[in-house]
Amino acid sequence: MKYSPGLKSTMVRKLVGPERVSATALAGEVGIPQSTLSRWLQRADTVPGLAIAPAVQGAEGSMPSRRPRDWPAQEKLHAVIEAESLSTEDLGAFLRRKGLHEAHLQEWRAIILAGLRGPSGRPSAKASADGRRIRELEKELDRKDKALAETAALRVLKKKAHAIWGDVDAPTGRRSGK
Repeated sequence: MKYSPGLKSTMVRKLVGPERVSATALAGEVGIPQSTLSRWLQRADTVPGLAIAPAVQGAEGSMPSRRPRDWPAQEKLHAVIEAESLSTEDLGAFLRRKGLHEAHLQEWRAIILAGLRGPSGRPSAKASADGRRIRELEKELDRKDKALAETAALRVLKKKAHAIWGDVDAPTGRRSGK
């Protein structure tokens, strides 16, 4: 179903405004599926017409009320760079303002540095062991698929033989008197 951009914007404002309502409660109230409302909220900054007004976002410079794991990579990079330039005292205020924990910054910093290093060129011992195990399991799966196909073929042949010759083990109706 298509919804107008105005309706979407209104619903997003209700989800993040000062008197915010949960997506589940709003869904029950307006009859729009909760998953649709949640998707609108996630895309609020990227879809034209759904942008959250600065007054709704909270204090100036704060992030919209989204979980840090939902932030796009560009915002994460910006937060890491900004945090690196702050003193220890200012870092706490920065983290509170952004709704972050220091663990988020450490995780993102590690990801950024790993991306800058690039691949090491050779697979790790764990990766090669995993690859070997995967190959073994694929071989076993192929073997079992072939056995299953053979069993199915034998069953079909048995049914055809029974249809053509009947039950071979059943006694016949007449006996020879010789």
